[in-house]
Amino acid sequence: MAVEEFHDWFRREGRIVIVGASLAGLKAAETLRAGGFTGELTMIGDEPHLPYDRPPLSKAVLLRKASPKHTELPRRRDIDATWRLGVAATGLDLAAKRVRLADGDEVPYDRLLIATGVRARPWPKEEEAQLDGLFLLRTRDDAERLERRLKAGPRRVFVIGAGFTGSEIASACREQGIEVSVAERADAPLVGALGGVIGSVAAELHHDNGVDLRTGVMVTALEGDSIGRVKAAHLSDGSVVETDVVVICLGAIRNTDWLTGSGLGAGPRGIACDAGCRAFDCRGIVTDDVFVAGDVARSPHPLFGYQFLSLEHWGNAVAQAEVAAHNMISSSADRRPHLWVPAFWSSQFGVNIKSVGVPSMGEEIMIAQGSLAERRFVAVYGHQGRVIAAVSFDGARWLEFWERQIEQGAPFPVEYPTMDRRPEGRKPQPADFPDPSLPTHGPTATLSGYSPADRRLVFTPARR
Repeated sequence: MAVEEFHDWFRREGRIVIVGASLAGLKAAETLRAGGFTGELTMIGDEPHLPYDRPPLSKAVLLRKASPKHTELPRRRDIDATWRLGVAATGLDLAAKRVRLADGDEVPYDRLLIATGVRARPWPKEEEAQLDGLFLLRTRDDAERLERRLKAGPRRVFVIGAGFTGSEIASACREQGIEVSVAERADAPLVGALGGVIGSVAAELHHDNGVDLRTGVMVTALEGDSIGRVKAAHLSDGSVVETDVVVICLGAIRNTDWLTGSGLGAGPRGIACDAGCRAFDCRGIVTDDVFVAGDVARSPHPLFGYQFLSLEHWGNAVAQAEVAAHNMISSSADRRPHLWVPAFWSSQFGVNIKSVGVPSMGEEIMIAQGSLAERRFVAVYGHQGRVIAAVSFDGARWLEFWERQIEQGAPFPVEYPTMDRRPEGRKPQPADFPDPSLPTHGPTATLSGYSPADRRLVFTPARR
């Protein structure tokens, strides 16, 4: 067999292991099979469930418009895989090409895709974290437990963190007539992701929908009763809020712990990879048999100065998984880069919020359409004289246009007159993001530097 024929056979045959049986893992598996891969395919997932959709968990599931058991992701095709569900990966031997599992087994591979995603950041005080009535929301099981407790009619729900998940939970509670308090260390909801200008609009949404919003405060303690049920939250301003349900929304932790000592460029900010989704080792040298996709990846993007981006976006997980899978079974000449423009959406308090680009890179903001006062607008962010992002409140029809402007590096401030442009949008103003050196759980797109082997970073645990 000629060398070229062998390489072609190897790409189409052999053993591929995907660690992470969620959205990115499933889309990668489908792409592999659609691309002609006929070898052994193994899917490893720490949850016992087949791949399911996460966005409905904080929306439709909590509102009982969808059952958590009916959130499985649709299949485009049969992937003919061996499923190892309910068992976590605990280690990786790069030299031997083996993934170690929590049950003591080892799974060999020729090529590996890591799509382990993120997990919810837990409450840091272990004793308080054991109180009955404390909840996280990341998995299907989390959503099922929280939905049952909300259905039982709690006296008050206390949400710690007013990022997207915390705000969506508060919205679901108010839609069901449940009293809810929200504590946020920043000056307004969503400021880590969208800045203070938009955060002030989000705060008005909370207030107008009956949320007891507490900003600029941290939770210093959670108090339980004599039988271990949560009964109150103590805040840094000295106030006490009585509650029987607490939902912790402190952001996410990337699932890279199992790669400690593996030699990959993995850490708290994710696994560094090149634009073709190939993982870097800890020396900054790209591998050719280990690929990364989804929330756990940090990859450079040409539209954003080739900075490494860590994205917690549904669409990014799909697009990056498809690129990674394509490249795993393609020759070097046929591989392609991951160039997806970041985008996400949220629904809260009856408002549809959508974003394209990376708002947290923006230094300035302009209201290009609509009005902040009417809460129906498109805000455009500028960075170093070019359009870097756009966010809409009930104005998504404009975002395709602004996505093209981002791709083209259109100048900022913007100069497009529109019929509904108001005086407030004629001049840019500071976007008012919090100090990036301070810990925040808000961004869904995180700038994580240029070097995959950066060891100068110091990570401080988030405190409440």
